[in-house]
Amino acid sequence: MQIVFLTIIVLFILIAFSGIKIVPQSQEYVVEQLGKYTKTLKPGLNFILPIFSSVVHKVSILERQLAPQNILIITKDNVEIHLDTAIFFRIVDAAKSVYRILDVNKAVDTTVMSVVRATGGLMDFDEVQSKREIFNHKIQESLAETCSVWGIEITRTEIMDVRVDDTTRTAMQQQLNSERERRAVVTKAEGERQSQQLRADGALYTAQKEAEARRILADAEAYATTTVGSAIKDNGQSAIDFEIRKQQIASIAELGKSPNSKLVIIPTDITRSLGSLLALVEGLKS
Repeated sequence: MQIVFLTIIVLFILIAFSGIKIVPQSQEYVVEQLGKYTKTLKPGLNFILPIFSSVVHKVSILERQLAPQNILIITKDNVEIHLDTAIFFRIVDAAKSVYRILDVNKAVDTTVMSVVRATGGLMDFDEVQSKREIFNHKIQESLAETCSVWGIEITRTEIMDVRVDDTTRTAMQQQLNSERERRAVVTKAEGERQSQQLRADGALYTAQKEAEARRILADAEAYATTTVGSAIKDNGQSAIDFEIRKQQIASIAELGKSPNSKLVIIPTDITRSLGSLLALVEGLKS
């Protein structure tokens, strides 16, 4: 009798312990009761109803990566290219990933191929190459919307490489060479334009300075004329004689500077002018 009682107690303890579930941090457990989903056990210590409830699926919630894919797409401008993609995802709802899809990896893989082809068909080839970040963002948005019904979160998408066939590569190289030649021509023309502009600016600056010099000389001559006029008005004939003799002396000096002049004949009235110039100056001062 005691043996039966002990057996019942041990069996009861074993059944009770069967309802204790310790879930690892990297997993979630899907529990069914009599064949129907009841709840999802989170990481840590959990309890379920023994005998009637059982863990039917152990789902990893770690981030995982799909095998790299090589996807053939045709861009908006009808260029055929091959894209190497890398997709990262994780399960955020264990129940949906179990009851709404049979093979998670295969489903995501097929969806990636469809979304990449559809997104690439909306972009030109140059945009696919130069705007990969935008391309990746569009793919991630489309995948996130599609995969959310399976309890899957797309964490990262990457376009690792863009490849084209030999014919397209040759055409691209020719286009690149043409673009370089065009830029060289534009750069040369721009240099010549700037050079001509600098020469024109220099000529304008020179003309402005010459005009300014002529204006200063004109102002000086006007001042001299005004001064002489004032002197004639105040001193009469003496000032006129002074100005005439001064001009005569200046003319002789210029004539003596000429490299072709070997002999200069000075009239006697000029020498007398030289002698009386000082007296005229003194008279004007007084």
